[in-house]
Amino acid sequence: MVDQDEPRGDIVAAGGAASVKRLGFFGRIALFFRQVIGELRKVVTPTRKELFKFTAVVLVFVVIVMAFVYGLDAGFSWLTSQVFGVPQ
Repeated sequence: MVDQDEPRGDIVAAGGAASVKRLGFFGRIALFFRQVIGELRKVVTPTRKELFKFTAVVLVFVVIVMAFVYGLDAGFSWLTSQVFGVPQ
């Protein structure tokens, strides 16, 4: 098993003595793609039910934030008209 020692791409063998191997430009690119593939294998796709639930939560949150911003806008508009007045 191989563990990554530092983010810059040094590889240290897990277990016995630590042997450090310096990677070149293309070695670092290959290491990056191996790590990306390893992380993509950990991704869990949500079920249909979870997807609808997450979508509903996001939409409700967006509507609440929109209402809050609208309220602030209306309040500041009213306050501005009260302070500065509208010339007739």
